[in-house]
Amino acid sequence: MDAELFPRERAAVAPGAVHVPDWLDAARQRTLLDACRTWARPPAGLRTVRTPGGGTMTARQVCLGWHWHPYAYARTVVDGDGAPVKPFPDWLGELARQAVTDTLGPQAVAPAPYDIALINFYDADARMGMHRDGDEKTDAPVVSLSLGDTCVFRFGNTATRTRPYTDVELRSGDLFVFGGPSRFAYHGVPRVLPGTAPPGLGLTGRLNVTLRVSGLPADTT
Repeated sequence: MDAELFPRERAAVAPGAVHVPDWLDAARQRTLLDACRTWARPPAGLRTVRTPGGGTMTARQVCLGWHWHPYAYARTVVDGDGAPVKPFPDWLGELARQAVTDTLGPQAVAPAPYDIALINFYDADARMGMHRDGDEKTDAPVVSLSLGDTCVFRFGNTATRTRPYTDVELRSGDLFVFGGPSRFAYHGVPRVLPGTAPPGLGLTGRLNVTLRVSGLPADTT
């Protein structure tokens, strides 16, 4: 937002969980958005995620490196078109490592490379229930980047989906990293604020790019 009375500042939301406003400048946001649009095209493109109980997630998703489906990883889109998952680019791994260094310090960077991206697209009505990122075989920090519309990001605790939690406003270009004692905290998106994306970005809705370390052997199929 322009001309704010109180500029947004970096904040430690919980031990090991850090929010950095405007971490991506306008040019890097456009570059990442262009890449997301390429990744979203079929094959192995943007899809609706169906849960084992027969429900569907309102945020649509595309994966890189490893394909996530409730609640496991595969090398092909086993719950979609069956195509091989798109590769995870080295530059995205470098971005993740820089994000961890900037928030938690170089000592928190995982020795194993970042090799998963989950990219979720939220329209005005999409939500994400409280959940933990627990299908990886590692406790390396999770890196979350926001593009487009602002959302309310609810960051909770490791024991329950309910309180205590903190609601954080994530805007386009914001970075949120959680690791250490907060790595397996419950979190979700209770609402998106339509029409709040930067006018120059050219995106209606919200994209969330979540980067993770799988801890899985490279030859697993």
